[in-house]
Amino acid sequence: MTLPTAPYPALRLRRTRTHAWSRALHAEHRLQPSDLIWPLFVTEGTGVEEPIASLPGVSRWSVDLLIVQARHARDAGIPCLALFPNTQAERRSDDGREALNPDNLMCRAIRAIKDAVPDIGLLTDVALDPYTTHGQDGLVDERGRILNDATIEVLVGQSLNQAAAGADIIAPSDMMDGRVGIIRAALEDNGHQDMQIMAYAAKYASAFYGPFRDAVGSRGLLKGDKKTYQMDPANAEEALREVALDLAEGADSVMVKPGLPYLDIVRAVKDRFAVPVFAYQVSGEYAMIEAAVAAGAGDRDALVLETLMSFKRAGCTGVLTYHALHAARLLS
Repeated sequence: MTLPTAPYPALRLRRTRTHAWSRALHAEHRLQPSDLIWPLFVTEGTGVEEPIASLPGVSRWSVDLLIVQARHARDAGIPCLALFPNTQAERRSDDGREALNPDNLMCRAIRAIKDAVPDIGLLTDVALDPYTTHGQDGLVDERGRILNDATIEVLVGQSLNQAAAGADIIAPSDMMDGRVGIIRAALEDNGHQDMQIMAYAAKYASAFYGPFRDAVGSRGLLKGDKKTYQMDPANAEEALREVALDLAEGADSVMVKPGLPYLDIVRAVKDRFAVPVFAYQVSGEYAMIEAAVAAGAGDRDALVLETLMSFKRAGCTGVLTYHALHAARLLS
């Protein structure tokens, strides 16, 4: 469709850009702290901060210090945290059974934050890679195949475990077929009718996840790759089928992961389904910005806000980003 427009000089598009007040008035999209979810890594111990070398400025925190970060988030206007555990090596197993332990690191972190900062939301990851000795998101048979249905049985127990601890949003990131519907039914049957599910619906087998795997301690453990269950970066229509499946099974919102390389997927999902769509600005994306800043190739504040605005422009309801606290403070 061709839009009617006046010819130059009657039309001068620069007129509305002349003054700051006018640029603000005509802005088509806005970014605010309530658009952000802050991923945080939790580790064992007391008074522990472990900087992550491949994620400059990001640390693993013991539960007591994680509470401090939760208070910072609340005070900055960030509505929700996403928690990821760095499970001790001796608690990992081939079957990921630590995911079912009601006193595991994740559950202790959930309870502690909810006790100390009850008004912040908690999104909890549902997948087995932080708990397995092989680093895969699911159970593996003797031939190295990732078992779909057997994995879902464990994911259901993991979801109920986190829900009982006080999680607000269950976020299955495993990419097993059919898991959202089975998790939803289990939540309903066990008194968790108000529990949200944010499905990692379009999660790609990406090269941008390396620093995250360092953070949760799975990089050195991973045997093989995840291409048999995470999506092929070449595929877009398949992403829409994945989203449709998860919505039909009871997801309240969906996620696209990674973020910036997949903004076309965000836009397509928003246009097709008109549902809440989130994107994860993943560890590799964060590390690239920090590397650019360290090399003098860009200004951190400007890079952070421009990239986050691109998510909003593409149709995101919100963004998971390691820059969340920094961005929220810039926006305040």
